[in-house]
Amino acid sequence: MTPAARLQAAVELLEGIELLSRPADAVANDFFRVRRFIGASDRRAISERVWSVLRARRRLSWWLQDRTSPRLLIAAALLLEGWTREAVDGAFAGGRFSPAPLDPDESAAVGPLEGHTLDHPKMPLGVRLEVPDWILPLLQERFGDRLATEMAALSEEAPLDLRVNLLKIDRDGAVAALAAEGIEAEKTRLSPWGLRVVGRRPVTSGAAFRGGLVEIQDEGSQLVAALVGALPDMRVADYCAGAGGKTLAMAMTMRNRGHIVACDTSASRLDGAVKRLRRAGVHNVERHLLESGDKWAKRRALGFDRVLVDAPCTGTGTWRRNPDGRRRLTRRDLDELVVKQAAILDQASRLVRKSGQLVYATCSLLLEENETQVSGFVARHPEFVPVGKLSLTPGRDGTDAFYAVALERAG
Repeated sequence: MTPAARLQAAVELLEGIELLSRPADAVANDFFRVRRFIGASDRRAISERVWSVLRARRRLSWWLQDRTSPRLLIAAALLLEGWTREAVDGAFAGGRFSPAPLDPDESAAVGPLEGHTLDHPKMPLGVRLEVPDWILPLLQERFGDRLATEMAALSEEAPLDLRVNLLKIDRDGAVAALAAEGIEAEKTRLSPWGLRVVGRRPVTSGAAFRGGLVEIQDEGSQLVAALVGALPDMRVADYCAGAGGKTLAMAMTMRNRGHIVACDTSASRLDGAVKRLRRAGVHNVERHLLESGDKWAKRRALGFDRVLVDAPCTGTGTWRRNPDGRRRLTRRDLDELVVKQAAILDQASRLVRKSGQLVYATCSLLLEENETQVSGFVARHPEFVPVGKLSLTPGRDGTDAFYAVALERAG
């Protein structure tokens, strides 16, 4: 594709993201699925252009005085990156494979941006940090004088982390297998199973991934699975398993022995785990769909050594990967989620046997979903005592933000 054609595709993709109330990565997947003629390098270039706009969405809107059509956002981003007005006009030249020329109103909106940089000293704090105004006080309470550092880290591109599947290969072997495909990977600093890929490489099309030697998983997510401490002789419930990322990691620590029940309220998410489990060579996992009126949890009360609740949350800790989440998240969402989290914790706690552990985890930065949620649970269930804790942030640890605490039930 020509540079102008890539730019037009970026405008179209951003239009889809702006119009649809769905996560940007899901919109992008559908966008490229119906445009199979777009090659891998072009997809990366288009996605990088769109994601750079999403990461700077509030600042770009400030410069444009809240005029936020996708065309204007992209034109503004180009100028604030150092493009000249002449170069931008050349990119918006019209024709079959390039964006239509900027009209007089659009030109007037972006014209003053030439020669400026993205940040400006007059920007309000929430704009400069790329966070909604309503959440700013909550983040200030959480981080204090580290707020700017952490928010800057959340605006960076997330790395590509892999978890080595020790059921099939060790970490050195996985590094070598990836190197044979031309993919350079380094051992992660915190996770004993992790690798961080150098650069952006198409890992999923390679033999190491397709053979189940590695799985894509953020280093922080790997450490949540490690906190569970699932061993080969245990019965484990992954109560909010989704597509099974942490289920796979726990099956590995259990050496494919014992028994894991992967639970979720979404049949499609559980179905999505099947292919991953097969690829990894995992066979100690049973799936269970949680439905209204389900007696499964009641029949299995006090039946598990470990119960992981990777709770639905605001996802604020994953904003590096999902920058559009900043715009979509509302205070009402948070209020509804903390109620749901408390209910899930209460339900899942019934599964934990005496001397067993309940592990609560989120990918949230907010005290309301983390420490405050756990304090409320312990007040309702004093038989559970905290015995381990994990707290990770992008600025301090280089991972997505995760919070997890292990709570042991009195024997």
